[in-house]
Amino acid sequence: MQRVRPAAVLVTAVIATAALLTAGCDDQEEPAPPQPASKITWQDEFNDAAGTKPNPAKWSYQLGGEPQWGNEEWQYYTDRAENAATDGEGNLVLSARREKVPGMEDCKYGSCDITSARITTADKFDQAYGKFEARIKVPAGQGLLPAFWAMGNNEDVADWPANGEIDIMEVVGSEPGNVYGTIHGPGYSATEGPTKASALPEGKAWADDFHVYDIVWSPNLIVWHVDGREYYRVTPESLPKGKKWVYDHNFYLLLNVAVGGTWPGDPDDETEFPAQMLVDWVRAYS
Repeated sequence: MQRVRPAAVLVTAVIATAALLTAGCDDQEEPAPPQPASKITWQDEFNDAAGTKPNPAKWSYQLGGEPQWGNEEWQYYTDRAENAATDGEGNLVLSARREKVPGMEDCKYGSCDITSARITTADKFDQAYGKFEARIKVPAGQGLLPAFWAMGNNEDVADWPANGEIDIMEVVGSEPGNVYGTIHGPGYSATEGPTKASALPEGKAWADDFHVYDIVWSPNLIVWHVDGREYYRVTPESLPKGKKWVYDHNFYLLLNVAVGGTWPGDPDDETEFPAQMLVDWVRAYS
């Protein structure tokens, strides 16, 4: 999600062990297959009363606007309930809205009247390896970029993208039938980063309904699924030649709705606000 580019109720079903991938070179260890996800290590079900802000024991906010996001984005992130709160029906709602609030006076890009929310488990929960999943209904509209993703927790010693980033789900408003899974790391933070889209049949959009987005992450292997179906996997061999695999330490989780920028492009006259991403639950497993 942070880039410079035009860039599932407890689960009891066990994920089948994936086929072992060969490494392709003598000095590279073979990636271990994804292990069954068995124990929940962290979760948020968002079953609070309507208007409740994200649980401060589990989530914190990242605030403000550009230039800190690096994508010429329009939105200004706040910690207000108007932008992030439960709906009383079991969902957290992240809302991008057309409005102005104090602090937006020095807006760098766009119409300078878009607020949104970006929440993170940084300093509250992080984990290396396992399964990370969320049930989400994304908003529709040109210029919107809802995302569920993970960031390396070692930013104190390795600035982005050297800390690593795993985009579990991104749906670009201009491509409503595609969901993207991507990694970003040192030397492959832009268009050269390994990425793949999972497409719906023509005429269908991810925003039409809730879907379960997840990764199963083990040493030297990350596998993406949507609604339990695998659509992408990466290993160290997936990286551009000579680039470093940095997915071997704890990562924390993020949810946000970005608006505008070089990717996904700008909103147009048909983009409806508030644009709302509904999150039924988020869970992590060992």
